[in-house]
Order: sequence, then structure tokens, then C-alpha cells
Amino acid sequence: MIWYFASGQSGLSEIRFFTLRDKLMNQVKYFTKGGLEKLKKELEQLKSVERPAISQQIAEAREKGDLSENAEYDAAKNAQGMLELRISKLEETLRNARVIDESQLDESKVSILSKVKLKNLKNKAVMEYTLVPENEAEIKKGKISVNSPIARGLLGKEAGDEVEIEVPAGLMTFKVMDISR
Repeated sequence: MIWYFASGQSGLSEIRFFTLRDKLMNQVKYFTKGGLEKLKKELEQLKSVERPAISQQIAEAREKGDLSENAEYDAAKNAQGMLELRISKLEETLRNARVIDESQLDESKVSILSKVKLKNLKNKAVMEYTLVPENEAEIKKGKISVNSPIARGLLGKEAGDEVEIEVPAGLMTFKVMDISR
């Protein structure tokens, strides 16, 4: 926890408490246009469909009488709390979201949104990954987080470069075969 003291003319006027969570919640997060649109659609779905449905469940449970022994009411209120938390997190993420301007990226070097063809020099396996923002990573689709060990090791490299990357399984050596968008 971080303590912050703001003093006014007459001395100490306010004390604020900031946790690590507060600091992390206010960080800028980068998205592709598609990733940002997906988040906006999810938020709209939660607000326009899910929220009214849970309100309806609460109303129906309330009509059944004594709330102190009403499990349906408790379940609906818990679901409402979880929904509101998810909505709040999405709104915070969208407030701090920035879209990556692909036109400003150097296509000759590995960077975010690069599609990189690699060759593992030990077993000769060839693989292809697209480096994406952390929140858009989908390993089954070949999209790895720009913060992953392999992506961090590749950033700034050019086609033809050989790079040694420390991964949880040990040291691996790759050759960058091709870089594209």
C-alpha cells in the first residue's frame, strides 16, 4: 500500500491510500482495432442484455416472499454483483485503452502485430507467431503475447537474425526466417 499525503495551506489536508491494484488498474493498455471493438461489444451485451436479465431474476425472487431465507434471491444478488464488477473492469479498461497505429510500426523489425516465421535451430521445427497485445493472445491461433518470453526475445530483430531466448524449458535458439504484417 502506498500512502500519499497532500498538504494544504494549513498543513496536512488529505490522506489517500493507493494499492498496487489501483496503480495497475490505471495503466494504459494497447489493443488492435478488432480487439477494442470486441471489448466494446462485450460491454454493450452485459449492459443491454445481462443486466436487465439479472434485474428480472431479482424481481421474481423478491416476489416469492421472505428474503432472509430465499436462496434464489441470494444467488441473483451475487450474480448481479459479479456482473457489475465485470462491467466496471471493462469500463476501466476502455477508459485506458489505446489503439495501435500500425502505420507507425517498422515492418523490417519484429514489433507488436508482426507475423514472425521462426526456425528452431535445435530440432529444425518451423513455426509462425503473430505478436499481439497481452489481452488478445490466443496460442491456438498462433497469437502470442508481446510480453511472453519468446516475443520479448524477438522484439527488434530482423529477418535472418539468430536469437537465443530463455524460456521456462531452458535456452532456445531460433532463426528469424520472415517478418510480415
